[in-house]
Amino acid sequence: MQKEDVKITTPDGLADGFIYAPEGNGPWPSVVYLPDGVGIRPAFHKMAERLAAEGFVVLLPNIYYRTTSGRAFDFKPNFKEDKTRQRFMELSGPLTPDAMERDLLAYMQYLKSRPDVSGAMGIVGYCLTGKMAMLAAAIAPDTIAAAASFHGGKLYTDDANSPHKLLPRIKAPLLFGHATNDNSMPADVIAKFEAALAEWGGRFDSETYPAAHGWTVPDDELGVYDEAQAERHYSKLKSFFLENLK
Repeated sequence: MQKEDVKITTPDGLADGFIYAPEGNGPWPSVVYLPDGVGIRPAFHKMAERLAAEGFVVLLPNIYYRTTSGRAFDFKPNFKEDKTRQRFMELSGPLTPDAMERDLLAYMQYLKSRPDVSGAMGIVGYCLTGKMAMLAAAIAPDTIAAAASFHGGKLYTDDANSPHKLLPRIKAPLLFGHATNDNSMPADVIAKFEAALAEWGGRFDSETYPAAHGWTVPDDELGVYDEAQAERHYSKLKSFFLENLK
């Protein structure tokens, strides 16, 4: 497995990130692998590396590069505590919808520029970045060939900028994994979101896992990891990308 520290030029500055790629020269299809709201940490390096081993060039970008180039939290986060919520607002505040769009276009352009990348591109987001995966598919419908979100939050709201309103602009097949215990996407909201997906008419798979928000990430940062359901999520994600990214 090849690992590379990279710098990505965006309209707002240099974003740091990491590339994982199979051994050899390629070229291979590519995936933008967005970390969750806690940011890049050892668990996400493992997740990105594991997917790269399936035959993809995987970009793991620091979504919080405007604020930090290291660990986003220098303490164990607990979202029931003010300290964690305050730090999260410091990190996520600059990541406005417009900033997300600029960053995503830069990530995609960076992957396109690499000589070891060819063919279709996919994207996956977790938690906060689930909506970013949908946004990428909407702003670059001829680039993103598959988009996935796991425990993505607030994918359906009454807000004018609700992610579900991006659907008419999306061509790619979509994959969603929700959690039974998730305040950011409770069961009634999942039902509304899935109705919007059905009305959209594109190809999608939306499933609710018997787990808590954040269950996919193999660390104890939040204490919600569920190995069995995480493996199920990985199997679905792997199959989804292998089918659609060629």
